[in-house]
Order: sequence, then structure tokens, then C-alpha cells
Amino acid sequence: MSKLAIYPGSFDPVTHGHLDILHRAVGIFDRVVMAIADNPSKHGLFTPEQRADLLRQVVGDDDRISVDLFSGLLVDYARRCGATSIVRGLRAVADFEYEFQLATMNRRIAPGVETVFLMTDERYFYVSSSLVKEIATFGGDVSDFVPDVVARAMRGKLADR
Repeated sequence: MSKLAIYPGSFDPVTHGHLDILHRAVGIFDRVVMAIADNPSKHGLFTPEQRADLLRQVVGDDDRISVDLFSGLLVDYARRCGATSIVRGLRAVADFEYEFQLATMNRRIAPGVETVFLMTDERYFYVSSSLVKEIATFGGDVSDFVPDVVARAMRGKLADR
């Protein structure tokens, strides 16, 4: 039986830190679904569909990785997909408290779905989508933090504002 994991997030935009976690998760699990949370109350830089398109361009044709959108409870989505694990990246101690609370709640709701934490590579400890968006908004160069296709999309999106 193949091991399927869900790697959830907003990925607005996807960063090299996200991709580091993804590639390490693929080394542990047979398949990983990058699940983009579709939260109608949040208005990101990119629509969920645009984020999915960018992710598909970035991950290419790796059949171990798929990209999907979901709304509602993550554990319900994980169960519908047949996933037994949720992958979460940790950058710093500040992430741990929030992620620990989520993982504990998810285990309570869905005991058969485990959360697996992967530490972000030290090259990306300080990178967050929010900071990348802020840098780009003020005309800064984000090419060290995101894939080229994402940096181009961000420039185009921000030029339209």
C-alpha cells in the first residue's frame, strides 16, 4: 500500500522553503499532495487557481507530486484522499506552538491521520510568503526566495496594481 501525505498551505507564493520541505517529504512518502487551502475570507496576491498553476509549473511532471485545492477541515480532506499523514514545515520555535496545537487538534478529530514535522533547511529559516510579498510589493528582488516563474508572476501581478 502506498503512503500518501498531504502538504497543506496557502503557498501564496510558493517559496524555496516550501519546495525544500516538499522534496524531503517525497523522500519519505510515496506520494505527496500539495493541498492549497481555499479560504474565501483571505485575499492573497494570487487566486487559489493561480497558485495551483504556479505550483504545477514548479514541480513539473513528477508523478509522486500532485497539486489540489481544498476547503473545509484539512483532516476531512486528508481522509477523502486516503492520506495517513499531514506534512508541516517548521522554521523556528515560534512555528512550533501553533503547529503543535493544530496537530493535536487534528489527531483528536482524525486519530488515523498523523502530522509529520520537517525542519526547514537553515537556508530558509527566515523566509516566509508574507515577507516575500512585502519585499516584492516595495520593488525588491525576491529571486533568491522563490522560483523564477513565481518571481516573474509576482512582478506581473504587482505591476497590474
